[in-house]
Amino acid sequence: MPTGVLLHRETELAELARAVAGAGAGRSAVVLVRGPRGIGKSALLRAALARMPGEAVVLRARCHDNERDFPYGVVRQLFDPFMRMTRTSAAASQFLGESPGEFLAEALPAALPGVDPGALPAGSESTGNGRERVLNNLFHAARSLTSRTPVVMAVDDLHLADEESRQWFSYLARRLDGLPVALLASTADEAADPLAAELAALRHARTLTPGPLCDSCVAERVAEEFDAPVDPELAAVCHNLSRGNPLVVEELTARLAAARISPGSPDLDKVLRIGAGTLADTTLSWLRQSHPRAAELLTGLAVLGADADLATAALLTGQGELLADEAREALHRTDLIEPGPPETFRHELVRTAVLARTDPRVLVALHERAAALLARLGAPAARTAEHLMSSGTTGLDWAVPVLRTAAREAAADGHWDDAARYLQRALADAADPELVRSLTGQLGTVELHRDVAAAARCAAGLAANAPDPAERARLLRPFAGPVLALSAAGAAAVPFAEAAAALAATAAPPAELLLPLAAQAVLTGRRTALRPALAALRAHPAEPAATGMLGALAALAAAGGQPRTAVRLAARCVRRVSPAEAGTDVLGAAMAYAWTGRLDEAAAWAGRAVRSAQRWNHRGELALALLARCDIAHRQGRLDAALADAEQAAELARQIRAEDLAGAARALAVRARLRRGLPVDAARAEAELAAVELPAEAHPLLRAVLLEARGLLAAHRGDHQQALRLFLECGHQLAARGVANPACVPWRTHAAQAYQALGEHAAARTIAADPLPGGDARPRPAEERSGPAIGTRDAGPVRLTPSERRVTELVLQGLSNLEVAERLCLSKRTVDTHLGRIYRKLAIKGRPELGAAVKAL
Repeated sequence: MPTGVLLHRETELAELARAVAGAGAGRSAVVLVRGPRGIGKSALLRAALARMPGEAVVLRARCHDNERDFPYGVVRQLFDPFMRMTRTSAAASQFLGESPGEFLAEALPAALPGVDPGALPAGSESTGNGRERVLNNLFHAARSLTSRTPVVMAVDDLHLADEESRQWFSYLARRLDGLPVALLASTADEAADPLAAELAALRHARTLTPGPLCDSCVAERVAEEFDAPVDPELAAVCHNLSRGNPLVVEELTARLAAARISPGSPDLDKVLRIGAGTLADTTLSWLRQSHPRAAELLTGLAVLGADADLATAALLTGQGELLADEAREALHRTDLIEPGPPETFRHELVRTAVLARTDPRVLVALHERAAALLARLGAPAARTAEHLMSSGTTGLDWAVPVLRTAAREAAADGHWDDAARYLQRALADAADPELVRSLTGQLGTVELHRDVAAAARCAAGLAANAPDPAERARLLRPFAGPVLALSAAGAAAVPFAEAAAALAATAAPPAELLLPLAAQAVLTGRRTALRPALAALRAHPAEPAATGMLGALAALAAAGGQPRTAVRLAARCVRRVSPAEAGTDVLGAAMAYAWTGRLDEAAAWAGRAVRSAQRWNHRGELALALLARCDIAHRQGRLDAALADAEQAAELARQIRAEDLAGAARALAVRARLRRGLPVDAARAEAELAAVELPAEAHPLLRAVLLEARGLLAAHRGDHQQALRLFLECGHQLAARGVANPACVPWRTHAAQAYQALGEHAAARTIAADPLPGGDARPRPAEERSGPAIGTRDAGPVRLTPSERRVTELVLQGLSNLEVAERLCLSKRTVDTHLGRIYRKLAIKGRPELGAAVKAL
C-alpha cells in the first residue's frame, strides 16, 4: 500500500500489530476494522500482515456479495492452501509438522459438506450431526494448525460472507481462549450487523474505526503519484473531492496522472470534471450496490436541488420515516452530504455526478413528482417552476398559476431569461384562448428586456387577435415605449398606429390608453390620432401616461425645427417626474434639449434615465438611454465618456437582439474614435457598418447615424466623393421623414467639408447655411423682414442669403421645386418657402421674372 495512504494510520496499525504479536505469544485476539467503503480497511489489513513475524501462518479470504449463496465459501478460501496438500508434501511438513499435516490433508476436505462422513480419519469423528458436526470438525482443523505456529486469519468485508461461514467465524471466535490465533476482519460500519455486534462484545475483541485522511496525507499521496511537488490548490481540491476517502484518493490521483494534469500548474476546471467522474465511479457505484434505498434518497435530494432537505427527498422517493432514517445514516457514513441541518451535498460536483448517473426517464418522472409535491407543500414558485421546466408532461391545470407567479417574481428581480422560460412553458400548458392572450402579453413585456424582435411579434399577434379597440389598446399598452419604437419601428409602427386610430374613433376614448398609443405612433414617425391625443392631454393633464406623450411631442417639435415649442414641451415633461425615478419617458425631452442647444439639461436627464434603467435591470431601456447620453456627451466634447457609453450600449443591444440599436451604437463609437483621434481600421469598420441591415421602415435617426459614421470613415480614408454621397443620402433620409433640424444629425457640416475637400466652395457655403422650415429662425434686418419693392423710394440693397442664392441658381437651370429639394437634401416645403422669400425681396411674382431680376442685382 502506498505510504501516503498509510499516513495518519499509525494508531490502527499498532493495534493490529499487537494482536498479531499476541498470537505469537500464545494469546488470542479478535480485531474488527469497521468503517465505510473506501476508508482503507483492506489496506490496513495488508499493512499489518506485512509487519507480522515470519513464523506465523496467514490464512486470507475476501468476501463478495455475489458469493453469499455458496455455503462455507469463506472457509474454503481460508483453508484452500492446505486442502491441496498431501500428507507427505514438503509444505505440510514444513509448516505443520507430520501429525497436523496428515490430519489437514485428509480430514479438512471431509469436514466440509458434500463428503462422505465415513472418509474421516480415525479419531476425527465428532458427535452430533449436520451443521454442528461441520462446525466442530472445522474448529478442530483450525486448532490443529496452532500446535506448532501462531495463526492469523484475515477476512476482508466479513459482512458480505455467506451465512454458514459467518456462523463458523462466530463459533471459532468464542473458543479462542488459550489459542495463539488472531482473527482480523474488516466489516461495514453497520450497527445493525449482528455478527459485528456479537464479536465486538467478546472480552478479547477490539474494534478499530479508521477516519478519513487529513489534507496533508492527501497532498503527500498526490505528490507521490506524480513524483513531483504539488500545487496547494490542486491538493486542496483533491482533499475536498475525496473528503479523505483513500479509495477515492487512489482513483482520483491515478486518473489525474493519466490525464497528464500538471501538478505544478493544474487546470482546476479539468480537475473538477475528473473528480466528478471519480466520485460517480467509486462512492456512488458502491452506494447503489450496497444501499439502494440510500442511493434513491440521494437521487431525490439531487433532483430537489440546493434548497432541499432529506425529509422532502424521502417524501419524493416514497420512503417512510424508518427507511429514510436508515438511508440517512448510510449517507452520513459515505461523507457525501453535510450532517446538517440542512443536510446538503458537500460539493456541487457530487450532485452533478448523481444526476449524470441517473436514467433520464427517471429524472423526468422525479421532476414532475417534485413539482407536484412542492406545489402542495407551498414551496416558492420559482423552485416549483424549475421542476416543471424539466418535467415531460404538459397540460397541467395547476402548473400555469405557479409558472406565472414565478415569472412575475423573476421579472421583478430582473431575471428576464428565467421569466421568459416560465411563460413559454405556461403557454404550452394553457388551452383557454383568453388565458393564451394574457400569457402572450405578459411574455411580450418580458421579451422587451431580452429580445425586442420577439416583443414586436407578440404585440403584432395580440393586435391581430383582438378586434375590440379598447381590448386591443389594453393589450398593447405594456409594449408602448421608446425601446420598441426605435429598435423595431417597422414591426411596431403599424399595430400601434392602427390601434390608436381605432381607439380615437370610439366615443370618449380613455386617456390612459390613447396617450401611450399615440406617443408610440409619434415616436415611430406617424401622427395617427394626434389631435384626439392632444385633446386628451389637455383634458387630463395629471394622467401618468401624459409624461411619455409630452416627451414624444418635444422630440417631434425639436426635430421639426420648432425650438421654442420643443423646450416648452420638454420642461412640462420633466416637471412631472422625480429625478430619482426618471425613466425612458424623459428621453424625448432630453433629446429635445440637446437638439435645441441646452446640453447641460439634456445630459442631466439622460444620466438620470441611465441610472433608473440600471437600478431596475431594464437592458433595452438602458441601451437606449446610453445611446442618448453618448450623443449628448459627444456634443459636449466629452469623447471618452461618449465612447464608453457607445460600447456599453452596443453590448446591451446585442444581448436584447436589437441589431438596429447595436448598429447605431457601433456607429456612434466609430464617430467618437475618429473625433478623438484614436486608431481606427477604416476598411474593417466600414465593412461592419455596411453589414448592418436595417429594414426600409427603420427609424430615420438610426439610419442617419449609420450613414453619418460611414461618411466619416470614407472621409477619414480620403474618399471624399463617397463621403459626400453618404452625407447627402443621410440628409435625404431625414428630410423624407420631416427631420429638418440640422442639430439632430450634423450631416450638412460634414457635407460642406466634403464639398470643400472636392473644391466646390460655393456648394460648401450653400449647404452649410442650415435653413429651417418656415423661414430662417435667425434674426434678420428689419428691411429684410419688411420686403421693400425694388425700384421704390424706400428700397434698399437686396441681399439674398447663401441658401437663397443656391436655390435661385438651380431654379434658373430649369429644375422644378421638387428637383431642387432633392438636389439640396431639403423638403419641398422648405424650397417653396425660400422661393416665396426670394420673390418678395425681388418684388416679382414668379419664375418668368426671376432671371431678369437677378441680372439687375
